[in-house]
Amino acid sequence: MPSPSSEPLAHHLLTQAYNNAWANHRLLRACAQLSPEEFWAPRVSFFPSICATLNHNLTVDWFYIDALERELREEPPHPDCYEFFKLDEPFDNAAELQAAQAQSDQRLLQLCAAQVDAELQRPVTIARPGKAQTDSRLRLLAHLFQHQIHHRGQVHAMLAGTAVAPPQLDEFFCAGEAALRATDLEALGWSEAQIWG
Repeated sequence: MPSPSSEPLAHHLLTQAYNNAWANHRLLRACAQLSPEEFWAPRVSFFPSICATLNHNLTVDWFYIDALERELREEPPHPDCYEFFKLDEPFDNAAELQAAQAQSDQRLLQLCAAQVDAELQRPVTIARPGKAQTDSRLRLLAHLFQHQIHHRGQVHAMLAGTAVAPPQLDEFFCAGEAALRATDLEALGWSEAQIWG
């Protein structure tokens, strides 16, 4: 597992990636308790179900992580960036989606562990049809974390209308709340020292 960087901004991005993986772990563990009917049930939000929202978060992860990994390897942009969206919902059950999200979260952790402050302004290009999208590594990573938080919040609200209680998702960054996340960190194979240094 990645260890803390001595560079402040790169280390912060790595802690964001740890937080992202932890929050996905906690939220998807709750969603795995839903019946298939509850997981698919129509609900009021930007996407029409818990399943659809979680699948969207995952496919957007694939899209941006691929672009960031390619730039890190000094490879050209993916020739068909919409390959990641060929299926709106590639997973129709919580267990498979949870496993795929965990794999994506590991890729993001590795990506953030490879960052150094001096290179966070390097441009990353995504070959969108008609016009390429170019942003810095820093901006794309910030966007990716914000995107995940945005849609996790929607799933959290939708869970409130089910038999499964929405889990707390804000117990990661404060040192005084370490005991509240200890069980999750143990399940993920992490330690406080590994994340924070």
